[in-house]
Amino acid sequence: MTKTDGMEIREAREADLRPLLELYTQLHGNGMPEIDESLLNLWRGILSDADHHVVVGLAGGGLVSSCVILVARNLTHGQRPYALVENVITREDCRNRGYATRLLGYAREIARAENCYKIMLLTGSKEESTLRFYEKAGYNRRDKTGFIQWL
Repeated sequence: MTKTDGMEIREAREADLRPLLELYTQLHGNGMPEIDESLLNLWRGILSDADHHVVVGLAGGGLVSSCVILVARNLTHGQRPYALVENVITREDCRNRGYATRLLGYAREIARAENCYKIMLLTGSKEESTLRFYEKAGYNRRDKTGFIQWL
């Protein structure tokens, strides 16, 4: 856990499920799912997975930002793992305050602590401001070409 500029950054806890799902309704039009036993079991499985990190940022008494970083074990690059970042989101009324930038920095520290040799991040956004945001956070769009196959 870390506190910076009025925001607490930490890994998610079981009680963060509802506010996280509420935040996710602002991500790609996700609806609010019913929190039933199946969803709770999924959440507990995510929280217990040492390679699955749900990072949350709290400010003003609530959850304002989040991202997920997954660490993938690997047999190449000196057997060093790599990391994937997904679900980067900041509450609409809290954007442009540096919250997501600080969360991505926290995720980078997780990747460094796990000895990852790279972090990959995909975005569906075509907004130049979003792409520049990720570049400013240390990512580039030159080295690799991303492809997605929807299932």
